[in-house]
Amino acid sequence: MATEARSTRASDYETVFILRPDIDGEASEKVISRALSSLESTGAKLTKIESWGKRRLAYPIAKQRKGVYVYLRYLGAKGTVAELERNLRMLDTVIRHMTVVLAKDVDVATVTVDPEEVKVRRIELSAEDDERDESYEAQLGLADEPRRDRDRDRDRDRDRDRDRDRDPAAAAPAAAAEAPKDSDDGAGTPPAAEA
Repeated sequence: MATEARSTRASDYETVFILRPDIDGEASEKVISRALSSLESTGAKLTKIESWGKRRLAYPIAKQRKGVYVYLRYLGAKGTVAELERNLRMLDTVIRHMTVVLAKDVDVATVTVDPEEVKVRRIELSAEDDERDESYEAQLGLADEPRRDRDRDRDRDRDRDRDRDRDPAAAAPAAAAEAPKDSDDGAGTPPAAEA
């Protein structure tokens, strides 16, 4: 009787995994079906599945700059996450995965599932996904300047500082040229203090 009471309670999890960007629709279906079969084998209840498409990664992972994101939300018992992540680790096409607990001790009987939200759809990657290289911040003009410009400026400043340290007399005219000009009468003397 105690096992029946436990089986109606579960934790609410969400897992996001990233597939290699060069994956085709058939291979992505195999990965998703394997993830879903591992959930079914542990008695988990799938509540939502989404494909977020190909996106630029925040940093390179396994020499990849982009990845195909897949989102799963499910209700499961204690060993559900371990089994799902074990299956994801075995697949070469999965480059990263992460699971988060949303809620604990959820009554499974009270959760309703929309059949449209658990329908597995084939991931179709368009040519537009490959061409879209800029992030939303860059498209809006909010992103930092490109790395190569920052590197070039840093190298120029480093070279200037190194030259200044070697020969202070030669660096003085260069420093004077870089200094902002005063907008006074040109005499270059500070104004007299009032008494």
